[in-house]
Amino acid sequence: MTRVKRGYTARRRRKKIRLFTSTFIGAHSRLTRTSTQQRMRALVSSHQDRNRKKRDFRRLWITRINAVTREDRVSYSYSGFIHNLYKKQLLLNRKILAQIALSNKICFDMISKKIINQSNTNKGIKES
Repeated sequence: MTRVKRGYTARRRRKKIRLFTSTFIGAHSRLTRTSTQQRMRALVSSHQDRNRKKRDFRRLWITRINAVTREDRVSYSYSGFIHNLYKKQLLLNRKILAQIALSNKICFDMISKKIINQSNTNKGIKES
């Protein structure tokens, strides 16, 4: 029987997987089957964590805005602030509002006072 020399396709595929899993610990980087499983698991986790990152940053921005809105005013909350912001039709997203709240509180106070004045004049309440 003649000798069959197989191609390099499978070796190239396994080498690519090994390069991906080279930093993993133990058999997860050495054995082909477990490294393939760990690679699939890592890719799934990275996909989930990209969405989790967006979620976590949104929570952080909301927390920062809420903290600044409650600093001086007793009865003013984040939800009321955002509600009045949409009523006033100011197109500022939460990321920008959080940056303004941290870096320039005077500007944030100007925005919030403008929103409060607008909502009070709509209700018929005059500020003294």
